[in-house]
Amino acid sequence: MKAETYPFVARPLPYEYDALSPVLDEETLTFHHDKHYKTYVDNLNNALSDYPQLQQMSLKELLTSIDKLPQAVQTPVRNNGGGVYNHELYFDSMKGMDGQEAFGTLAEAIDRDFGSYKNWKEQMKQAAISKFGSGWAWLVSDADGKLSIVQTANQDVPDLTAFSPIFLVDVWEHAYYLQYQNRRADYVEGWFDLINWRKAQKRYEDRQKQ
Repeated sequence: MKAETYPFVARPLPYEYDALSPVLDEETLTFHHDKHYKTYVDNLNNALSDYPQLQQMSLKELLTSIDKLPQAVQTPVRNNGGGVYNHELYFDSMKGMDGQEAFGTLAEAIDRDFGSYKNWKEQMKQAAISKFGSGWAWLVSDADGKLSIVQTANQDVPDLTAFSPIFLVDVWEHAYYLQYQNRRADYVEGWFDLINWRKAQKRYEDRQKQ
């Protein structure tokens, strides 16, 4: 399948707006998806509208070529392209609370690289709640399948030439403030129950095939 290119389109949620309740209520998810995420999509399209030479590039190609883009468009693509990429992965990495757990080769890799699921969860939670200001905490895999946790600020992405994202948690205040106010730790703790481990396992498997 050909990668999506300009004009980028806001993807619908892969579930209903109330599907992640009570961890994320309908109001929070609607505001986050329909307002914040869609604004990044619109702003990215606006930034690329005068650059036909960039309009055939996929989002990943744009984000891995920032330094090669015309200088005037570098910051808008970094901020808005990153906002699109990060939010699409975030929304697609969650599902309703039905007791799904890590399994398969990804679960084995978590035990191998972090010692246990419990250790990984604690490190992932600390990465999320300790991120100063706005940003993200990611679980990523390198080409050898080794997992690591990384933080990024604002709408930055990890080095997508070196790492494949497995999933991430959004710790911008707009992701949780309507529901949790300043209780970021409570939001992050709840987020672990929303992880779509089936999709996470698929991303990890796909990384090993590259």
